[in-house]
Amino acid sequence: MPRLRIHLTGWDRRALVLTDAPRPDCPDCGGEGGHAYDYGDYATGEYAGTEWDPCHCWDENRRWVLVRLPRLPRRRTSAVDPWRPSGYSDEPPF
Repeated sequence: MPRLRIHLTGWDRRALVLTDAPRPDCPDCGGEGGHAYDYGDYATGEYAGTEWDPCHCWDENRRWVLVRLPRLPRRRTSAVDPWRPSGYSDEPPF
C-alpha cells in the first residue's frame, strides 16, 4: 500500500504534487527513506561530500502532478518617490 503525501514544488512551474513517502516502519532506513554517508578524498583524507543511497521501501521518482499553480505577476516598483510628483526632493539632508 503506497504512503502518499502532498508536496509543493517550486521547479519549472509551481504545482501541487502527490508523491510517495518512505515506509515509516522500514527496518533498513527507519522511515528516513535512505542512508546518507560522508566520504573523503583519497589523497588527503579530508571531507569531500555526502552521498545519499535511497532505500528499497520507496521510489523517490514516483510523483503525480495534481494542480499546476498559476504564476502571479511580479509587482513592479517604480523608481520615483511616491511622495513627490517629480521623484526628486528639494530638501537638504537632515
